[in-house]
Amino acid sequence: MRSHTPISLIVCLLALGCQNAPAPMNTSAPAPPEAAKKPFEITTHGHTRTDEYHWMRLSEEQRNAAEPDAHTREVIAHLEAENTYCETVLAPVKALREELFKELRARIKETDLSVPYRENGYWYHTRFEEGKEYGIQVRRKDAPDAPEQDILDENVLAAGATYYDLGDFEISPGNDLVCYSEDRVGRRQYELRFRDLETGKDLPDVITNTGGGCAWADGRTVFYPRKDETLRSYRIYRHILGTNEADDVVVYEEKDPAFSCDVYRSRSDRFVMITTESTTSSEHLMLPVDEPLGSFKVFLAREEDHEHTVIHVPGSPGKWYVVTNWKALNFRLMECAEGETSDKRRWKEVVPHRTDVLLEDVDAFRDHLVLSERREGLTHLVVRRLSDGRQHEIVFHDPAYVCYSGTNPEWDTDKLRYGYTSLTTPSSVYEHDLNAATDTLLKQQEVVGGFSAQDYMSERLWVPARDGEKVPVSIVYRKGTRIDGTSPLLLYGYGSYGVTVDPMFSSARLSLLDRGFVFAIAHIRGGEDLGREWYETGKMEYKMNTFTDFIDCAEHLVEQGYADPKRLFAWGGSAGGLLMGAVVNMRPDLWNGMIADVPFVDVVTTMLDESIPLTTGEFEEWGDPKEKEAYDRMLSYSPYDNVREQAYPAMLVGTGFHDSQVQYWEPAKWVQRLRAHQRGAAPILMHVNMEAGHGGASGRFEMLKDVARNYAFLLWRAGLVKPTAPL
Repeated sequence: MRSHTPISLIVCLLALGCQNAPAPMNTSAPAPPEAAKKPFEITTHGHTRTDEYHWMRLSEEQRNAAEPDAHTREVIAHLEAENTYCETVLAPVKALREELFKELRARIKETDLSVPYRENGYWYHTRFEEGKEYGIQVRRKDAPDAPEQDILDENVLAAGATYYDLGDFEISPGNDLVCYSEDRVGRRQYELRFRDLETGKDLPDVITNTGGGCAWADGRTVFYPRKDETLRSYRIYRHILGTNEADDVVVYEEKDPAFSCDVYRSRSDRFVMITTESTTSSEHLMLPVDEPLGSFKVFLAREEDHEHTVIHVPGSPGKWYVVTNWKALNFRLMECAEGETSDKRRWKEVVPHRTDVLLEDVDAFRDHLVLSERREGLTHLVVRRLSDGRQHEIVFHDPAYVCYSGTNPEWDTDKLRYGYTSLTTPSSVYEHDLNAATDTLLKQQEVVGGFSAQDYMSERLWVPARDGEKVPVSIVYRKGTRIDGTSPLLLYGYGSYGVTVDPMFSSARLSLLDRGFVFAIAHIRGGEDLGREWYETGKMEYKMNTFTDFIDCAEHLVEQGYADPKRLFAWGGSAGGLLMGAVVNMRPDLWNGMIADVPFVDVVTTMLDESIPLTTGEFEEWGDPKEKEAYDRMLSYSPYDNVREQAYPAMLVGTGFHDSQVQYWEPAKWVQRLRAHQRGAAPILMHVNMEAGHGGASGRFEMLKDVARNYAFLLWRAGLVKPTAPL
């Protein structure tokens, strides 16, 4: 229900003597929009809460109506007034934003190619052309002098759309058709379409309201997930080309509202697989690709708190690998014969459970296994040769980095494609010889404009939390930046769903670093940075650890001289926006400014409403407030319910009108309540993208405008820019 996004900018520095003072507010600034208060009472477990802004909610039908009703017009007018106010307050840095946008775009190599990968006799890659927002999906036959063929030009597909997302595309087994999915609203409801790759023309088949994925069985049969009214993928359908979607057959229905399902073709090309999962459990079903009209068979009946992924290995006979948390908190790798999937007693252990290592993923090749592991918060790639059991690890030297297995569709190979990046190293693609243990750099993303990694410093700290745990923090800054308590610092955090915010490179971020900012990521509990227990102790009844970890990291960075205590900033999005809302209520004095993107802030009300997309699937993450203990616990930290009379820092809140994960009314209501209780002079701003959803603007250049706005806000509050007029 919640997620995140990073940032960047450019400006003129103030004179050195003025750098420690945040820019003053313009006392003549216009008054912010004030929404009407229409008290709405919500009584739960005998406790009544009054929500004066509940009326801001619009249904999806109201949002998309050709002729909006009076209520819809009132809500839209208010959101547009918020945008006007935000632009008015930030008007003095408008020129700065435009300059920042140009700088961010100038670092992007506009004409570019991704590294090709081979699959089923073809090489595939993405081509980018100068001035174009979207990529072009391309292939060529694996033959000398074979010409390139454009499969899907996203720029053509997106023509006339204010938002466009190519969700997925899958080539048919015969290489003659492509099934692709599109979202033109940002609501993550995709249409499936089919294109004849010989003619370049789309077939008449169009399937609406899907989850975006698809899986071919044979050249005429495709399976796909469809969404219900809460946008949960709850059914898998079979479609036969040339037939009407109304005649498609339901092959699986997930009736438990805590679970959501998807479908894919196994890497071995032997099975169509259905996966259905909740936050803490999973189940898999399989169907041989040569039996497209057959019935799916359950791999292993679902069990409470059993999470597992399955990997089919072709052969005579074939077998299955299973990455499982059965009697293994941090997961282990098992294997079983094709006919023995349903009896765990017949599974054999391949990689044992380790208390200090999280087994995140496994890639299986003909004679090798590649284990993606996380130790002490960092990722590691370990290669095991099956023929003789010899093992080696790919070694990296940055203090904070992330490596990951890349696109490896072929099983019969001794080459691994993997990615690597760090806070100072642009995204890189390597080919690793699994036998010789050697690496070949295939591509490192070019940063246009003379970037040198040697100009920047990366560090990793271990911060003592108040309960004795040690929290890792990744840090980057430009060499020469003063680490003496006088530099502004931006602290980023997430801390939910077991998601790890890895220390990745951002060319946009250079605009902050080059102007004296220190950037840090707090790897707080609620993520899986230090293994599964790190996640378990940051959710449900332990959720408060997420918030106190972030505060403790911020205070430690100040104590150690990485941050000027008067110029400390925080940023988080989605569930990370909940983090922002909680810590700003708990310690408003700590921050000079804060950015909260698509923030999940009305926790209790949202989790009480099962008609809202994704709510039922999240009870295992936050709790079910229909239970009093969970209600009281969630109420204790819900940002919207804990706004109180105090001086809040400057805040810039972002949301999308079509957001399906955090509905726009959560941040809209929160901003109103914050302003009503604000006892300081700092501004609280909100920007609403009226044409997008949870991920913000689409297009590789258009999204940079949001980045420029956010960075201008940070630089202004840090006192590092001269506005064109008083702020």
